[in-house]
Amino acid sequence: MDDAELEAIRKARLEQLKSQGGGGGGGAGKAASGGGGGGGQDQGRQQEAAEARKAMLNQILEPEAADRLGRIRLVKEQRATQIENQLIMMAQTGQLRQKVNEEQLKGLLNAVADGQEEEKIVVTRRKGWEDDDDDLLDL
Repeated sequence: MDDAELEAIRKARLEQLKSQGGGGGGGAGKAASGGGGGGGQDQGRQQEAAEARKAMLNQILEPEAADRLGRIRLVKEQRATQIENQLIMMAQTGQLRQKVNEEQLKGLLNAVADGQEEEKIVVTRRKGWEDDDDDLLDL
């Protein structure tokens, strides 16, 4: 990636962080003094940030990998967002030298899946709990 692409990625990431509330307190003053007109601006910023994020991912991912990530988003949106954030951070820090292909994306997905535990359901049964209905069976 050249310097112009990295700069575009950095700017988009900065806009994303600002839209998520990490802008350093500037948003609270605008919301308090803006009255009813602030909602449209926030929505516009979020839309711009989403478009910038999408543009960054198009630069980072090959089409097959982008398709796979889209299918993952249909099933587990949180995991897809986590992978996207990780890819964007890798691109911003210069860890990506070329576009990510489908095999590299699979490796990244496996690394993330190994780091997360599956939800486990634990059933605890009460011991010594007496049921009065059992007394009727003794008759």
